[in-house]
Amino acid sequence: MKNLFDNISTKNKEKILKNLEANTLHFKKNNKILSTFKNENFIGIIIEGWIQIIKIDYNGNRTIIEDLEENGVFGTMISSFSNQEYDIITKDDTKIIMLDYDRIININNNNTYYNQFLKNLLEIVINITNERNKRIEILTKKTIRNKLLEYFNVVTKNNHSKIIYLTSTLTDLSDYLAIDRCAMMRELKYLKEEGFIEIKNKKITLLY
Repeated sequence: MKNLFDNISTKNKEKILKNLEANTLHFKKNNKILSTFKNENFIGIIIEGWIQIIKIDYNGNRTIIEDLEENGVFGTMISSFSNQEYDIITKDDTKIIMLDYDRIININNNNTYYNQFLKNLLEIVINITNERNKRIEILTKKTIRNKLLEYFNVVTKNNHSKIIYLTSTLTDLSDYLAIDRCAMMRELKYLKEEGFIEIKNKKITLLY
């Protein structure tokens, strides 16, 4: 995963954070935290912990937009937080550095290390866009089976392995794929019976 401070020394990282007037926020597990971000145009960097960006529509359907852990980057320039359907939930005790996006792009700093910081930020945004395009490919599949198979395909290509370790629950997986959990469990059972996959706890092995 690309780090926002790749190829930047610890000393220069501290200079950047000071110049950008960064704030470090600490959150306990299982808290909704979006409302704590007063700035309407922010970037958050996860230093420790794990968050989920979720959307709950008017029917109460829950969709996981993003799962982010250490070094993950999120913010208004990357995700839409413009309405009350969105929230950010901590899945573990979490520490986040908050930056003002307007200050990032308007600060008068031509140092090499700051240019590297901007380059890293751009690469992260590009990577996020690519990941979302893969997600769109998954969600546009017509059936639950094809959504699952496309998800398995994306994850195995990313990890270069036919073994998938789920980092969260099967409920979270169904929310990520925007499908009914019970229907997903039935399809996973059929895929196992037909020899496509092997499942043991949170380990899924592709057999095709």
